[in-house]
Amino acid sequence: IQDLKNKKLIILECISGSRAYKLDTPKSDTDIRGVFVLPKEDFYGLNYVAQVNDATNDTVYYELGRFMELLALNNPNILELLNTPSHAVLYKHPLLEILKPELILSKRCRETFGKYAYSQIKKAKGLEKKILNPVDKERKGILSFCYVLEGKKSIPLLDYLQSNQLAQKNCGLAKVPNMKNIYGLFYGEDFGFSGIVKKENSNEVSLSSIPKELQPKTFLYCNKDGYSTYCKKYKEYWDWVEKRNEPRYENTMSHGKKYDSKNMMHTFRLLEMAIEIGRDKEVNVIRPNRDFLLGIKNGEYEYEELLAMAESRQMEMEQAFNNSDLPEKPDVELIGKLAFELREKFYSE
Repeated sequence: IQDLKNKKLIILECISGSRAYKLDTPKSDTDIRGVFVLPKEDFYGLNYVAQVNDATNDTVYYELGRFMELLALNNPNILELLNTPSHAVLYKHPLLEILKPELILSKRCRETFGKYAYSQIKKAKGLEKKILNPVDKERKGILSFCYVLEGKKSIPLLDYLQSNQLAQKNCGLAKVPNMKNIYGLFYGEDFGFSGIVKKENSNEVSLSSIPKELQPKTFLYCNKDGYSTYCKKYKEYWDWVEKRNEPRYENTMSHGKKYDSKNMMHTFRLLEMAIEIGRDKEVNVIRPNRDFLLGIKNGEYEYEELLAMAESRQMEMEQAFNNSDLPEKPDVELIGKLAFELREKFYSE
């Protein structure tokens, strides 16, 4: 990044995120987004770099080609960057004045803004499930998903072994023909049985060679599908714990609404921006309803209440685009020509 600055390759540099939207609070980070142009020899050679960023992704710069490619897709983040309000623009090369929003915007924003907004709701729901259904750190083994027949009912295998003072290593299993995941359970210290599992962390039960004259002590059912589902949930949950944004998680827990309130705030921001694009053909980065959006972030609304309001906003967005005379999709050929013109003029200077 410093190399780009030293060589004066940056053509756009803006404060982005909450400070651009004017939704910042004293705890808000300062995010930087921008655009750079690769040196001619790198662009035409074998050293093309599409993006550079710092370790935390708080600062990100897109190469001109990638920036224009994302504009042609009506990417929300890139449209916001192009339309950054003056208070948040740190530097803008005069060449970029040829990039007018009306040349870029299209009805594709219904998808890019709307679908992204609803992905935030999905993330909020996913977080709610994880908060309400935590998974113990101590990982269960497959024995916890095995049950044995005792009289007319089934009981957990581990309870059965404990109550009968049986060691699993002295147990032997044999498949019951035509009955999936059902095994005869045999017991004895002198038969050389393999045990129900060979190792503590085994993911499968173990079969043993059973003498013909031996009768099963009971029958065992192994819920392999349940164990597989548990393993998937365990991994997803603890991967999430490891990677989650702790300040945002603590904020979610503090307001007690059990959803990621920052994600929900951005859902409404994006839906409202989409309505304005369809209705007014403008990308308004500064949000006029700061108190409402920060109220969502602070957990002042119930989850179901927000879902109902989001549904209403979505209907309004659909109507705005249905009535709009925006083109169905961006003029990719025109955007390609603008990209070429910008690069040629920059190199010629």
